Amino acid sequence: MEDFSKIENALRVNFKNKDLLIQAFCHRSYLNENPTFRLHHNERLEFLGDAVLELITTEHLFNKYPDKPEGEMTGWRASLVNSNILSDLAKELHFEDYLLLSQGEKKEKGRARKYILADTFEAFIGALYLDQGYDACKNFIEKELIKRKLPEIIEKKLYKDPKSLFQEKSQEIISITPTYQVLEESGPDHMKKFIVGVFLDKEMVAEGKGSSKHEAELDAAQKALYAKDW
Repeated sequence: MEDFSKIENALRVNFKNKDLLIQAFCHRSYLNENPTFRLHHNERLEFLGDAVLELITTEHLFNKYPDKPEGEMTGWRASLVNSNILSDLAKELHFEDYLLLSQGEKKEKGRARKYILADTFEAFIGALYLDQGYDACKNFIEKELIKRKLPEIIEKKLYKDPKSLFQEKSQEIISITPTYQVLEESGPDHMKKFIVGVFLDKEMVAEGKGSSKHEAELDAAQKALYAKDW
C-alpha cells in the first residue's frame, strides 16, 4: 500500500483520522480480494462527498456571479461536477497512485477507470468533510476544482451539449450542418458497442465510441470540436 502521507503533503491537507483518508481510496473490488482489511469501501463517503461538492459549487457560483441566470449556473455546475472533469482532476492530483483496487480492476483502464477516479474524488471530499468540516472542503474545492476548471468550462462552452455546440459552430463558421453515421456496431444486445462518425458534408471529422448511438455521437462531437479547434 502507498504511503498516504505523501498525498497529504501534495494536497496540503492533514487528516486527523488517517483511516478516513485511506477508506476514500478503497474500491469495493479491493475488499473482495482482501476480506480481512480493517476498513469499509468508499461508497458511503462518495454519497456524502457528492452532496458536499454540489452545495459548495452551487454556493460559489451563486455568490460569485450575482447577475447570471439560474439556467446558466446550472450548466456550469453540472460541468464542474461531471465524471469527466472530476476524473481528469483526480488524475492531475495523482489519486490514481493511491487507489486500492483488485488485481482485475488494476488492469482496467479507459472509461471504467475514469468512473472509479471520479467516485474516489467524491469520496475524498466526503472524508475531508467528516474529518475537517465544511470550510476545509470549501477551500479545497475552490482552489483545486473551481479555479482550475471553471475558466476552461466557460471559455470553451463545455457546459453545452457537445452535439449542440458542434452544430452551432459548424453552421456559424462554414454554414454546414453536421451529420452522424454508424460506422460499426458490435456486441450482444446487453453490451452493444457503437462507433459513429461525424461528417461535415463528405468529410469525416472524427469518430466516437459508446454503448449507445447517442453516447457515441456525443463522443464524436466532442472529438470533432477538438479536431477543428472550435
